Amino acid sequence: MDLAGDRQRTVVSGGATELAVMWGGFPLVGAGLGWLLAATTGWLARLPWVPFGDLVEWLDRLPEPQATAGAVAVGVLGGLVVAGIGTAERLIVTVDAAQVRLRRADQDRAVARADARVVFLADKHLVLLDADDAELVRESTDLPAAKLAAAFRAHGWGWADDDPHRSAYRLWVPDLPGLPAGADALLRARERAVERDRRDDARELRRELGLLGVVLRDEGKRQYWRLTARALASRPEQPTSAEREPDGR
Repeated sequence: MDLAGDRQRTVVSGGATELAVMWGGFPLVGAGLGWLLAATTGWLARLPWVPFGDLVEWLDRLPEPQATAGAVAVGVLGGLVVAGIGTAERLIVTVDAAQVRLRRADQDRAVARADARVVFLADKHLVLLDADDAELVRESTDLPAAKLAAAFRAHGWGWADDDPHRSAYRLWVPDLPGLPAGADALLRARERAVERDRRDDARELRRELGLLGVVLRDEGKRQYWRLTARALASRPEQPTSAEREPDGR
């Protein structure tokens, strides 16, 4: 991982090494897998439980060396596709005293330091919270926490080593009291989206819940939630034990 910077800014990214691994390593791995497939098609074709058995038998009937060359070429192409996806999804973080810039191939977003109260890395996501403890940014990344922490701290940002609100999250179950109106229905819909691996839908529903003051944390397919400071302040107060009726209701 590279951490490059000067007095004005610091850039944290995978750097040239990451690109070399992706564009050199993945095609090589793909070529190796293609060669291995071509070398073992005769053995695989005799196994009744092998998936895509018809395809394996077809490959086994192809003449050599064309079959091996074709399998290697397909493997290289697959490796290049994986490298392209990895390059598009890699996050580049540029930090200075005024803002942080978060770049991927399909997005380029800047957040002002004045809008962010705290920054941390949790569950392989870079998270920025505002003064209301709501999420300004939640970006998946494999960048190391130590280098991100050094970059943000060097420019005066408030960095935390973990989510400062981790203990406030509660496991969501249907019809759980304490949620804002409409949040339970959104959480039900998001649960279905997560179970079906519909990531875009899950992301959009997370944003909708954020508008209601609900912040989420996922553990596997389980959803944990907490409220922002504004949502907590606007929530109706629960009666204390002294205010309850004599029969305990």
